[in-house]
Amino acid sequence: MSETRKVGVLLGSLRKKSISSSLSMALQKLAPSHLKFSEVLISDLPLYNSDQEDNLPASWVRLRQEVAAYDALLFITPEYNRSIPGGLKNAIDIGSRPKGQSVFDGKPAAIITFSPGNLGGFCAHHHLRDVFLNLNMPTLPAPEIYLNGAAKIVNDEGGIDNPDTKKLLDGVMHEFSKWIELIKSR
Repeated sequence: MSETRKVGVLLGSLRKKSISSSLSMALQKLAPSHLKFSEVLISDLPLYNSDQEDNLPASWVRLRQEVAAYDALLFITPEYNRSIPGGLKNAIDIGSRPKGQSVFDGKPAAIITFSPGNLGGFCAHHHLRDVFLNLNMPTLPAPEIYLNGAAKIVNDEGGIDNPDTKKLLDGVMHEFSKWIELIKSR
């Protein structure tokens, strides 16, 4: 049996009943039982401004402490205007500052993106990968997950009806588990 791993989940959508949130819950049901998930709240974060580093907002301190305590991070996000939603990017900026004190450094991560259209969040996915490379956050290399038809991914009961999508997501959660162990063993 694998060691229990705490996984922080950062959702790109700030809405309470978002697809990101529903997908997060469905993924947790598919994941190996030794992965314990908790959502990292980002909706209360004021915009990053380095002038505030001398008088830190409490929400920045909370975010940095929470992220630092996780063994790994899972990012589940829609694509906004072919990129990363602003709230998620802001949270990443807050956690990566001040320079040399990033709470993301060396933390294993996985990305799942989605959109209503055929590209399934491809651009947001790769923009996040670029950011994570700069932050030295080793990101699950494969499978890359871009889900299209966002509104139909998770059913009203919180499950995934499409057997191919369910198999894909089950596989990615097990690969993410292996990835976490690989990175943590270094």
